[in-house]
Order: sequence, then C-alpha cells, then structure tokens
Amino acid sequence: MALSKDRNTKRRDGVSFNDPLAASTRIFAGALVCLNAAGNAVPGATSTTLKARGVAQEYVDNSAGAAGDQRVATRRGVFNFANSASADEITRADIGVNAYIVDDQTVAKTSATNTRSVAGVIRDVDSDGVWVEI
Repeated sequence: MALSKDRNTKRRDGVSFNDPLAASTRIFAGALVCLNAAGNAVPGATSTTLKARGVAQEYVDNSAGAAGDQRVATRRGVFNFANSASADEITRADIGVNAYIVDDQTVAKTSATNTRSVAGVIRDVDSDGVWVEI
C-alpha cells in the first residue's frame, strides 16, 4: 500500500556491516571477509561459493563457537591486498576488471578455471600490491 503520511525510513551507509561468524572460525583484523552459503562470515579462501563482504575491522575468534556466537565488523571500500604470482599476477593492464580471492590477504588475476570467487574490481596496482574495490 502506498504511503498516506510521512514515514521515517531507516537508512544505512552501505559501507559498514556486522555479520555473524561461521562455526569454528577465526578472522584477523585486516582480513578479506566473505559470506558463505549460509550468510555467515568466513575469511577469504579459494572457493566458488563465497561473496566478498569487506575487510575485518577487528580480530574475532569463534573457533570454539557455533555459527552466530560471535560477530565481526567489516567495511567496504578500496583496500590493498597481496598480489598472486606467475600467470595469476595482476598488472596495471588489469585495472577495471575483477580480482579473484586466493586467501584472506591475496588476490589473483583469474578464477583458476572457475575455482575462485570474485573479490571485487581492481582499481590500482602499485608497489604495495593490488587495490581492490569491494
């Protein structure tokens, strides 16, 4: 039904999130955080079912807990990650295309024959590593 009076519409900035951790999971501050198929936070890893969520703003240890016992604060934006090597090394020619998740701190140029999930879009490459927009 359409509005017939003013409504206080809730809003979020779309940059900061707070998600439940998967069971038996530990995430380090600064790690690439993903959501698994159940919607729980896990560290970035080689997998085809993960969705990049952001970068962990804190260390959270749920290694002895069930899913949802702990939560992790994440932030979206453009972050610096380690570059993969050899044929999967990202170069400046790759700016504007997708980077793929290798682990919670490393991204690669390819999906490795559809075995990696997308980390985000490559925005820059420099001596510090690869800048990825999540």
